[in-house]
Amino acid sequence: MIHISKFKVEDKTGIGVKIELPNSPPLILLIGERGFVMCGYLNVDAAERLQVAAAMVSGVKSVDDALNAEIKAATSSAEKIGVRIGMLGREAIKVML
Repeated sequence: MIHISKFKVEDKTGIGVKIELPNSPPLILLIGERGFVMCGYLNVDAAERLQVAAAMVSGVKSVDDALNAEIKAATSSAEKIGVRIGMLGREAIKVML
C-alpha cells in the first residue's frame, strides 16, 4: 500500500510518501520543490549522477521517523543548497521545500 501525506516544517509544506513492501521495512520519501530526503533503499550515488538534490536517512519506518532522523549522506547538489550530513531530516527538507 502507498500512503501519501503532507507535513509542515515551520511555514512550509512538503509531501511524505510511505510505500509498504512485502516482508520488508517500508520505503520512505520526503519530497520538496528543490529536492528530496530518501531512506536507505534509494541510491545516493545514482542521485549524484543525476545531479539532483537528495539526502539519505536510514533506519526509518515512517515519515515522522525520517523528519527526525540524522542525514547520513547527501549529494553535492544538496550540499550546495545547504544540506549537511548530521543535520535532521526536517532541517534538510526545509531547505528543499
